[in-house]
Amino acid sequence: MFTGIITDIGSVRAIDARDRTGGDRRLDIRTGLPLADVTIGASIACAGACLTVIEKGDDWFAAEASAETLDKTTLGGWQEGSPVNLEPALRLGDELGGHLVSGHVDGLATLGALSEDGDSIRLEFNPPADLMPFIAPKGSVTLDGVSLTVNEVTATGFGVNIIPHTQRMTTLGRLGVGDAVNLEIDLLARYVARLLQKD
Repeated sequence: MFTGIITDIGSVRAIDARDRTGGDRRLDIRTGLPLADVTIGASIACAGACLTVIEKGDDWFAAEASAETLDKTTLGGWQEGSPVNLEPALRLGDELGGHLVSGHVDGLATLGALSEDGDSIRLEFNPPADLMPFIAPKGSVTLDGVSLTVNEVTATGFGVNIIPHTQRMTTLGRLGVGDAVNLEIDLLARYVARLLQKD
């Protein structure tokens, strides 16, 4: 589990698809995270996608992304040097500063509009239509691993504000219109919807 509070912006160090079955890729990520405390097999959210650490060095770690993950997230478009929002998994006793995040990306949302709003930036996203029922005003969403509060919902999208701190400390401040981000809907919304489907 994660909180959606980004602790480092890493970057893609290397991508290796050789000798990988089914289109899987090894992704090496350079990071400033304290990796001494990260064990092999631990989880790190990379742009919101939960990946398992399979190897590490002093300032980098490696993870494997399945063909499914590459197809359903922005990870399939990563190149060497691509910036990556990073968050290690929660530990018992850690502060829950954002909201509960699973690291399971539900789909891609496209940035449809961007405007200044005081010192903040207002971002309007268009998610897949089938995810719209799970997004509510003042509810939570996770975009590229960042926990955010939804300001408003329209028929085809939703808006969020990015304060200056979030602009500096995550990759969201670098987005342009037309860019895609990994979207995870709120866990509670997902389970409430599932319960309502029961006879």
